[in-house]
Amino acid sequence: RDRILLEAMTFYAYHGVNSWERQTGQWFVVDLWVELDLRIAGQTDSLADTVSYSDLFRTVQIVVEGETYNLLETVAEAIAQRVLARFPVEAVWARVKKPAPPITHAVLKGAAVEVFRTREDRLPG
Repeated sequence: RDRILLEAMTFYAYHGVNSWERQTGQWFVVDLWVELDLRIAGQTDSLADTVSYSDLFRTVQIVVEGETYNLLETVAEAIAQRVLARFPVEAVWARVKKPAPPITHAVLKGAAVEVFRTREDRLPG
């Protein structure tokens, strides 16, 4: 399958179950790939035959920096659903990571959630 990948998009946002996370915010890192047939774009060299990286980035940014959610799962699902609704892609994979999750006495590089959704998984609306 052909894919477009956007790696390590970094946003400051206010997601989390703790009230201080929702008030002070923290950094989130998002990786995204979308599946679509890129053969025509590879032949025509035309943006009209693919999906704009900039448009994908802005769509993720709107989700992550927009509404506040408790769970990373909800952020990832919202990204996947928004991408499926807006772009002619067959599938989307999104990873949402908190580089500094609030886990007492934990030493780790982050906590993340990944979702994979296909066009058939798109929610109505």
